[in-house]
Amino acid sequence: MILAAQEILDIIDNGENQTVEFKSSFQKEAIETVVSFANSDGGKIFIGIDNNGNIAGVDISEETIQNYINTIKQNTIPSVIPDIQEIQIQNKTILIIDVKQYPVKPVSNKGKYYKRVKNSNHLMSSIEISDMLLKTLNLSWDAYEYPDVTIDSLDTQKVKKFFATTKQTGRFNLDEAELTMLEKLSFIKNNKPTIASMLLFAKDPLRMNIRVGRFKDDITIIDDRQITDTLFEAVEDTMKFIKTYMMVSYEFNGEIKRVEKWDYPLKALREVVLNAVVHRDYRDPSDIQIKIYDDKIVISSPGILYGDMTLEKIKEKNYQSSLRNKLIAEAFYLTANTEKYGTGFSRIEKELQSYPHISYEFKNIANAMQFTFFKNVGVNVGVNVGVNVGVNVGVNEIYKHIQKNQPIKANIIAKSYPNITQRTIERYIKQLKDENKIVFKGSPKTGGYVVIGKNAIKDIEK
Repeated sequence: MILAAQEILDIIDNGENQTVEFKSSFQKEAIETVVSFANSDGGKIFIGIDNNGNIAGVDISEETIQNYINTIKQNTIPSVIPDIQEIQIQNKTILIIDVKQYPVKPVSNKGKYYKRVKNSNHLMSSIEISDMLLKTLNLSWDAYEYPDVTIDSLDTQKVKKFFATTKQTGRFNLDEAELTMLEKLSFIKNNKPTIASMLLFAKDPLRMNIRVGRFKDDITIIDDRQITDTLFEAVEDTMKFIKTYMMVSYEFNGEIKRVEKWDYPLKALREVVLNAVVHRDYRDPSDIQIKIYDDKIVISSPGILYGDMTLEKIKEKNYQSSLRNKLIAEAFYLTANTEKYGTGFSRIEKELQSYPHISYEFKNIANAMQFTFFKNVGVNVGVNVGVNVGVNVGVNEIYKHIQKNQPIKANIIAKSYPNITQRTIERYIKQLKDENKIVFKGSPKTGGYVVIGKNAIKDIEK
């Protein structure tokens, strides 16, 4: 598109940005900008204008424009051939190099790859380069065959459970053999498991850990757990651990039955955990980290935002979902763990509407995405309808009570917490048993629950 003189003056007044760059002359830096624009959304380079927006102009000959085109073509792989416009501004000649977004990215200059970030060119990392190529070719890293394994590496029970769930959700239902259905979903290729199928269904889970801890402060760890399992199971184990260190209250909302209300919105927390598991960069050996403090929960997932996603686009809700792990995302969608792609942040905000004392933020830190839920001290939480019964006891409180009073029966525990139902106490006890934290020892008449661990006997003697 040919720009008029006034349009160019308006662009100069607005300064450099994501799609505009000024250069006093045509040097190697101009070719780096060509590559950046080609790898991003395109843009225009104004030759003859300095960094401050002053119009200096350039001296050109009849061959200048063609020489510039040839130089750009010879120094870019794949070759970029831009349009160059000559125009007179304030009796001075400037050139406008118009670069379109290249259809097959990334483009390089002498073996280096650049992308445009705001008003500057950034050298791309090897991971960013491979991500850009996969995205351009509409490929997904997790769809490649996992090396040196066979179909026997998959746990048939996990596969059966997966398809039983997809049938129940109605999102995928074929009456065929499990292996055939895995092939149709691209979880098996050339009779070999893909990376996604190994992460989801492997007999021996790949060591892609979730590290969950309860912190008093940044250096004082109260409890810590490393969860290494296939992805569906890892999500459930992570949520169990988080709930261990959450408080729960009860409210009457006009009905006879009391309503549980956790001190953080469970659905929002689960959404962030799912996001961390589904969208993390599995090529990064770092763990997903979840830190539970007295006043906040911090969830960090390896991998920067993928594709064209930016923090600004997410906050403005002006984005389309870009999937780094398409098969993993599809698996969680088919099992109704996630909904339509790109709606996760809206669901989180919806859940937080009934939690006025909780705020959240998300940001990039190093090569990771970090999501934090904050408890806002002093905010009046209130009660929906009726009376808040004032119970603020979680499963961890029951665990500590057992540890101090072991051996102890459920009915005796219940007497110490008159505002909690026997059923809730039993639910907490079941959770602690499932997590191998406690066990019942002795006869039904004289025995009771005790903690499991190296200090269990010592604690009993005390």
